[in-house]
Amino acid sequence: MPLYLNEDQAMLADSVTGFLADEGSIKKQLRHYRDINCKDGFGHALWKQFAEMGLTGMLAAEADGGLGLGHVEAGAVLKQIGRNLTPSPFLTTSVMGVTALGEASADLKGRYLPGVIAGDMVLAVAIDEGAKHRPERIAARAERSGNGFRLSGRKDFVVQGASADAIIVAARTSGSDSDADGITLFAVPKDAAGVGHNSVRLVDSAMASHVTFDNVELDGGAVIGEVDGGRALLNKVLAAGRLGAAAEQTGVASGAFDITTTYLKTRKQFGQLIGEFQALQHRAAHLYSELEIADATVMKAQQLLDAGSEKAELMVAVAKAKAGKASSLAVREGVQMHGGVGMTDEFDIGLYMKRERALAEFLGDQYYHAQKVAELSGY
Repeated sequence: MPLYLNEDQAMLADSVTGFLADEGSIKKQLRHYRDINCKDGFGHALWKQFAEMGLTGMLAAEADGGLGLGHVEAGAVLKQIGRNLTPSPFLTTSVMGVTALGEASADLKGRYLPGVIAGDMVLAVAIDEGAKHRPERIAARAERSGNGFRLSGRKDFVVQGASADAIIVAARTSGSDSDADGITLFAVPKDAAGVGHNSVRLVDSAMASHVTFDNVELDGGAVIGEVDGGRALLNKVLAAGRLGAAAEQTGVASGAFDITTTYLKTRKQFGQLIGEFQALQHRAAHLYSELEIADATVMKAQQLLDAGSEKAELMVAVAKAKAGKASSLAVREGVQMHGGVGMTDEFDIGLYMKRERALAEFLGDQYYHAQKVAELSGY
């Protein structure tokens, strides 16, 4: 498969590029909602505009009212979200949440998908139970209770958890904490008794929640997929989220690169444009090549995931590791080439560094995924 967008995908990317450069800009969205200390961390009016463009349901099946598109198209949106640092629930809701609901009952789909597609609802996904991403160990438990389940435990750093209309929770319904089997996914409504939130603002100004579940009663209709057989679905949701985060990281990297090269062309030192210094030219050229490789890696993983290839899991790990490494280099080089002013809030480059750090940890950093690549490759 060629590593470029086809005509329809390119048209989508062009429309999203213009839309987010205008309506999703750093000044209009990130700085505005950060400065007013918004409890949600994003603008619901912009989320409604996402829906009007058909973006909120792009991964939902046409039979469910969505567009039935793939991860290549979703990645085109996420790259522009990253480039503009646009605060948005798109990744957790329209990518991860919709992927999970794709295997839900008709009743559960009907409860949430129309609201998501209309831009009226937001979903969160609760997986991790500690400071680092370790989905191999799940301790939160859902025990049988009458015709349903009683959920107890804790989930950490649930992005937009307190703002979500439903939280998709991975819980253990059998076995020990580190068993691969015995996992079930549940859709927990926001008004369920026993759900508690301790909201925190992340380094990039996004909102997350440490969520507690104190004997939360759920009926059988809250189950997504199979009881005890949810590990495969969880892995599918994780693959979608990791690849989406990688696409957003490439956008963060390209945005940081663009403002850095613009700065090199305008900032003078010793009576000379700093972009004329050969050492900085070499660093910029090296960064450009790294970003091109990261873009190609992410697109290859998107294509394989859309095709249902058995190689997709490996390539998603490669993409998350490479995008993480490239975006980290982009923001560090950007701050350094800006000099001291790169550390001030007046310049946007520091905001790119903060978003990069949040995305790096989301669903596993580059080291987690490098180890995963080694394991999947048989090393």
